[in-house]
Amino acid sequence: MTLEEIEARLAPHHLAVFGGFHPGPEDAAPTGCETLLLLGPREPGFWDHVTGEPEFADSLADPLDRWSRRVIGRLACDLRAKALFPFGGPPFQPFIAWAQRSGRAHVSPVTLLLHDTAGLMASWRGALALRDRLDLPQPPPSPCPSCPRPCETACPVGALDRSGYDVTACHAFLDTEAGRDCLQRGCRVRRACPVSETYGRRPEQSAFHMRSFHP
Repeated sequence: MTLEEIEARLAPHHLAVFGGFHPGPEDAAPTGCETLLLLGPREPGFWDHVTGEPEFADSLADPLDRWSRRVIGRLACDLRAKALFPFGGPPFQPFIAWAQRSGRAHVSPVTLLLHDTAGLMASWRGALALRDRLDLPQPPPSPCPSCPRPCETACPVGALDRSGYDVTACHAFLDTEAGRDCLQRGCRVRRACPVSETYGRRPEQSAFHMRSFHP
């Protein structure tokens, strides 16, 4: 099995490989894992696809997580791999560390992880722990050094900057009329990233995640 063949299996589900690496003992990967692949939404088209799936029609909780478990779990079985997810804990899998380990996610000037394709809209739906050692491409460099960094001034209340994330200020702003823009279209900081702007994520998907973050 090659990386290209795995990408072809992911494509009908609007998923893509968001990075991969060959884990060592320090990476907390499953025993026997020779290649760990991180999976994220393939845009454009992910939200239209996934909201047409059964999990979004049954009125039960956590439809996106349940869809991820079903689809990625089935792919893992077909590939004789182990499916791993960033939800369902504690304990939680170290997805942030894995994303950085892949070389395709970097700490941005506002401390959020930035992905080379998804920008600050990066999200990881799951991972595949493979027993085969796949050839992996060299990851591209971080786009941040050559960027004018509009993310640093995009937050109306300065809740995200180099010092970290002021969660209290963020939630307080979201409770105001002005905060409705972030709730309905997604965080202004994430939207300001030039890489995010080219990713094609639908506002409806950002609103879904914002409702989970700030019910």
